[in-house]
Amino acid sequence: MPDRGGGPTGPRIRVGRPSRRVRTLLMTLGVLAVLGMAFTMFAGFWTDWLWYRSVNYSSVFTTTLWTKIGLFFVFGLLMALAVGFNIWLAHRLRPPLSAMSMEQQSLDRYRMGIAPYKKWLLLAITALVGLIAGASASSQWRTWLMWVNGVSFGQKDPQFKLDVSFYAFDLPWYRFLLGFGFAAAILSVIAAALTHYLYGGLRITSPGARATAAATGHLSVLLGIFVALKAVAYWLDRYGLAVKSSDFKATDNWTGLRYVDANAYLPAKTILFCIAVICALLFFATLWRRTWQLPVIGFGLMVLSAILIGGLYPAIVQKFQVQPNEQAKEAPYVEKNLKATREAYGIDGAKVTEYAGTSKTEDKTQLRDDVDSTASIRILDPNIVSPTFQQLQQIRNYYAFPTNLDVDRYDKGGKEQDTVIGLREINLNGIPKRNWINDHFRYTHGYGVVAAEGTNADSQGRPEFTESDLPSKGDLGTYEQRVYYGEKTTMYSIVGGPQKEIDYSDDSGEKTYSYEADSGVSLSNPVNRAAYAAAFGEPQILYSGAIGDGSRILYNRTPKERVEAVAPWLTIDGDAYPAVVNHRIQWIVDAYTTTNGYPYSSRTTLGDTTADSLTASNNQRAVVAQQNQVNYIRNSVKATVDAYTGEVKLYQWDTQDPVLKTWMKAFPDTVEPKSKISNDLMAHLRYPQDLFKVQRELLTRYHVKDATTFLSGSEVWQVPDDPTNKSGNAVPPYYLSMRMPDQAAQAFSLTTTFTPNGRDNLSAFMAVDAEAGTSDYGKIRILKLPTNTTVNGPSQVQSQFNSEQNIAETIRLLRGGDSEVEYGNLLAVPLDGGLLYVEPVYVRGGGLKYPLLRKVLVSYGGTTAFEDTLGEALNKVFGAEGPTTEPPDEGEEEGGTTPPPTSDNPTVQEALNDAQKAFEAGQEALKKGDWEAYGRAQEDLEDALKRAEDAQAQADKGGSGGGDSGSKPSPSASPSPSSSPTGS
Repeated sequence: MPDRGGGPTGPRIRVGRPSRRVRTLLMTLGVLAVLGMAFTMFAGFWTDWLWYRSVNYSSVFTTTLWTKIGLFFVFGLLMALAVGFNIWLAHRLRPPLSAMSMEQQSLDRYRMGIAPYKKWLLLAITALVGLIAGASASSQWRTWLMWVNGVSFGQKDPQFKLDVSFYAFDLPWYRFLLGFGFAAAILSVIAAALTHYLYGGLRITSPGARATAAATGHLSVLLGIFVALKAVAYWLDRYGLAVKSSDFKATDNWTGLRYVDANAYLPAKTILFCIAVICALLFFATLWRRTWQLPVIGFGLMVLSAILIGGLYPAIVQKFQVQPNEQAKEAPYVEKNLKATREAYGIDGAKVTEYAGTSKTEDKTQLRDDVDSTASIRILDPNIVSPTFQQLQQIRNYYAFPTNLDVDRYDKGGKEQDTVIGLREINLNGIPKRNWINDHFRYTHGYGVVAAEGTNADSQGRPEFTESDLPSKGDLGTYEQRVYYGEKTTMYSIVGGPQKEIDYSDDSGEKTYSYEADSGVSLSNPVNRAAYAAAFGEPQILYSGAIGDGSRILYNRTPKERVEAVAPWLTIDGDAYPAVVNHRIQWIVDAYTTTNGYPYSSRTTLGDTTADSLTASNNQRAVVAQQNQVNYIRNSVKATVDAYTGEVKLYQWDTQDPVLKTWMKAFPDTVEPKSKISNDLMAHLRYPQDLFKVQRELLTRYHVKDATTFLSGSEVWQVPDDPTNKSGNAVPPYYLSMRMPDQAAQAFSLTTTFTPNGRDNLSAFMAVDAEAGTSDYGKIRILKLPTNTTVNGPSQVQSQFNSEQNIAETIRLLRGGDSEVEYGNLLAVPLDGGLLYVEPVYVRGGGLKYPLLRKVLVSYGGTTAFEDTLGEALNKVFGAEGPTTEPPDEGEEEGGTTPPPTSDNPTVQEALNDAQKAFEAGQEALKKGDWEAYGRAQEDLEDALKRAEDAQAQADKGGSGGGDSGSKPSPSASPSPSSSPTGS
């Protein structure tokens, strides 16, 4: 092509070339930089492969990797071919001569400039768009695997009569293909138009026709493809209405068709599909007609139709047909939404029972006796007592417990008992000297389980430990106590090599240990060492003498990290919990399968739904999948992580879940069948809190089955705020062994309360049977209180506690000095038509850095009690004694303490005098808030009363008659902190 007037280029300026030495140096540096980048990329890939192989889940790595690679190359190549072909075709269709105009003369310069590099430029453009498209497509590996492996749900949507799997597995893939097609069409149009313009096929200011016939035909076909894709989009939008979210006053995140969708949008989409098909044909017809007149008119009509038919017409239907009679119009669609939502969240089996809210039994003694059979009331709050575990059982500064402990069940004396449990994990911030060797070679693991009775405390308000000390010993028997994998174990460790680890310390000094399992990745290979040095940014891994034969690197050590890595298709619960199973510590992790493609089921944001007062105040207790919006969830997998070896096992829990079956097809042999769960493990599995929180949030609206009631909003509930703190966040659910009215015996349950929307009184109580392996596991029971009576809700009960003068005065005394009062979990228990509320009160007093149980608040039927023990508080509320509680002596004073009686026996009297002095010293210490002195006084008092009782018994045995029967010290005369806080 001739050069049309380039003009003089001006004087040439000679620039000195760099010397050969400089060029060699620059080239060497460039090669080294490229090699460094390549090795860093290789190190990331290689270490990932080594880790997956070490946990025996290499198939997950390879399946995911090959799927990503396949999608990258297939769709990257398709995009590159589409764009490259249209650039080549536009260049091939260029006119032989350019019009003589200023516009074309300006473009000649660019044409001449790129002429020598046309092929390279074409390759560069196509490679760039191919890389971007391939990277985008590779991120759709989950969508592809679900589409290609999808199984049937066995349920059809009520509108189009298609299986739910179409919406959950097929429609997302079709939408991706459609989006890819749109991207390819748009990029091709842009690339072709620019090429035609550059080579004269399109002209803006040149005289004559604005486009050559070849350019017109080429661009018309591309636009026709775009409009044809729009027609497909209109057709898919019809099905998308079944999973479309919209604003609806009945509920947030409404999903599914409403009246206006079925009667306006659905026919509109069908009409627009037909118009788009016709418009696409008009664009294709330009290959013969060589004019854009008809397709442009058709495209304009399609846009106008989209505005009128797709926008204005539905608005008219909504305004003049729906709003005047909304309930009647929307009721059939609301019923579909109610049914689908309840099925998708597993709440369709929730049993709602009317509950009186007030007791009709006049025999308070009978009610007092019924308390023990109704619930094993847990007064040890796992979210409060972690500092107490830390202070009493930390043993060494380099150990720590989780901020929130866990509740589990363990057998004690042939009876299951609610137990608060935590692991003594490694805490690197507490080691004497921080350096690389100490952090990663010597302090590598925690040691032992610490557990306490959930329903008891000792005389000083401390937990009654059932497993304690270092090494731990107690009711759990023998088990592997070393904790290499835990919630607080976030740094890598290198074990098993020449450098010995600190195992634990006792009176004889430090014990050393060398890791014996084959967990982790071997560092004996220099290639592995170099890869981890690059991947972790720690060059010492490459040359340190502390690494040798047998050295293994442990990382990804939290249970949540490990399960997420081996099963990236699962949503992981926010809280893993430990259990001693078959003589090993196992972390138990609940995992969920989810989708947001269940037709008619309303969506929920998991991060919002699973947030409560614990997640707000504790970084360790995470929320589930912060931004994930889902409308179907199943606790389909129970996973375990061995605290010593890190071995991960996935067990199929929900054997009917089609989403899990799909993933099991995609990743065969990764999930073990439910039958592989041992009886010992089954005894510690429980209903997960996060699933329960999602379900309770849905049940605030979806407990009703009647569309009219649902639309009226008269039965909307809310989850109350936690009354024990000022966070303003929802009250967390609580694990508790209890018996609902229709149950014959207590069951380990997960419980919560509901209040009416915008009010504080109680509207319902909800419990789910949380004990795995039982026939009622997962059964949701809801006790619905009548709307014409008012029963106090949690915040009202807490307010009542705080407003009673005697309680407020005692709280003020407990807060004396530098003491702090902490309220424990406010537990609610249904009892004979009413609700029994129990709340432990803890005090951090004097120089103590940890909370001790000092009081128990109880409320039932408007009567409250604030006593030292649960038993005493229940006695006061019901005005009757418990089945195992001795009658109290007369003259009982505030705080549950009773001055000792007098006696005519000198020995007894001397002991009683000592008891009186200890009692007075205890009362004085109580007023000052000096808990150490108070504890010593209680021990002295208990000792004195024991001496008096022994002396009296000896006198009675010898017939001395040293006092009347009323002078014999009674166990109830001892101060209440020395009694069992359970009252049993």
